[in-house]
Amino acid sequence: MVTDPIADFLTRIRNAQMANHRIVEIPASNLKKRMTEILYEKGYILKYKFEDDNKQGLIKIALKYDVNTKQPAITSLERISRPGLRQYAKPADFKRVMNGLGIAIVSTSKGVMTDKEAKAQNVGGEILCHIY
Repeated sequence: MVTDPIADFLTRIRNAQMANHRIVEIPASNLKKRMTEILYEKGYILKYKFEDDNKQGLIKIALKYDVNTKQPAITSLERISRPGLRQYAKPADFKRVMNGLGIAIVSTSKGVMTDKEAKAQNVGGEILCHIY
């Protein structure tokens, strides 16, 4: 049993990139599916596929690497809010990630979205992670 599924999601991606894997499989949940869609929309991963296995389901993510240097597209995955210390912010209090080059994934009352989308919709929420 995993106590922090978001940290597990980020760690699986981080470990797969350090081992230069092309594909990583992660147990699915609605939150993880939305986080995967955000990573795809922002260009951090190549492809993703949701598979139903008559249980929890699986997310298969094709990781993205630079063609010349073989460096991963994601240089840092950082969990911000954790079960022991939740981090909430209002739209005005969102800090820029890597001077605007990265994104923060925020869980709001209107769903899971990036910090820029949350600021545009003027909704605050729990800051799940920073990615750059």
